[in-house]
Amino acid sequence: MVSVGTVVWLSSELMFFAGLFAMYFTLRSTSGSLWAEEAAKLNFPFALINTIVLVSSSFSCQMGVFAAERLQARRTGGPLGFARWGMVEWFFLTFLLGGIFVAGQATEYAMLVTEHVTLSSNAYGSAFYMTTGFHGLHVLGGLIAFLFIIGRAYAAKKFGHFEATSAIVTSYYWHFVDVVWIGLFLVIYVLK
Repeated sequence: MVSVGTVVWLSSELMFFAGLFAMYFTLRSTSGSLWAEEAAKLNFPFALINTIVLVSSSFSCQMGVFAAERLQARRTGGPLGFARWGMVEWFFLTFLLGGIFVAGQATEYAMLVTEHVTLSSNAYGSAFYMTTGFHGLHVLGGLIAFLFIIGRAYAAKKFGHFEATSAIVTSYYWHFVDVVWIGLFLVIYVLK
């Protein structure tokens, strides 16, 4: 039931981001020269590295899901024995990578503000900050969810199917956020 509810909720989130993409493309189609001028201020290598960090967090998240499906909450070996990590260790790594992504996005915002690209500067700034900002808020929501799942794993007397299901549906959300970012990255940074 929880999985179905999560998929239905993610469908509504998909419509929300579809609206943001529609706004972006509409503003872009009416502001061609402005778009080229402002998009030239983007730091593509920095954004690419930040994207790689976020995408790699999807892999660590999935490794945590595999551990949760085995009902392995915590590691059974040393801290560097990745093959024996449990859900908690993989989700901590995912949390760390997601935090690095958010910090990178904040750094990029600071760099763009020095280039006079702000939310209220023009249509480009509005579209850029609205699309990436709402995505960043979704990433923060996912990070909070990971903390709850990790806390639940520590609080549970026995890690069971209930805790595993919570971890799995959290991964649905995280993978969704990653896929949305890939779309945003392609539209904003590659198709400038």
